[in-house]
Amino acid sequence: MSDAAIAPHEARRLDAIDRKILAVLQEDASLSVAEIGERVGLSSTPCWKRIQRLEAEDIILRRVALVDQNKIGLGITVFVSVESSDHSENWLKTFADAVSAMPEVMEFYRMAGDVDYMLRVVVADMQSYDAFYKKLISTVALKNVTSRFAMEKIKSVTALPVPALP
Repeated sequence: MSDAAIAPHEARRLDAIDRKILAVLQEDASLSVAEIGERVGLSSTPCWKRIQRLEAEDIILRRVALVDQNKIGLGITVFVSVESSDHSENWLKTFADAVSAMPEVMEFYRMAGDVDYMLRVVVADMQSYDAFYKKLISTVALKNVTSRFAMEKIKSVTALPVPALP
């Protein structure tokens, strides 16, 4: 389900405990159910049932390990803006399938405004980016591709700010 397909009423069915569980898991998904329950004021079984429900309802999409990109040799982050002259469904499907299959692309968005698509790309070096760029422009016809190289990461978080109940 896409972000845009989630109706606002879906977020309201989460009570305060569900929201606390989400906040705790976003900070450290390796905690045991007992530790999570202790932090949110539940015993293990009800906490485990809530986590299972949050997963079943695709509120918790998956649990992952976050890796330092620099320590594994991926020192360059590039924000790539793409403009297209073709906005047909067939073009978008071909482009989206090709870009989604590229492991260098960490995030891929269809945009409103002066660019059509935005990609966050992570590569080892300029040579790797050049190879990626050549692969990207060979997928489909593109009007313009603009690359912006990140000089320094100032803030990067993965935890969403879970809104409190009104």
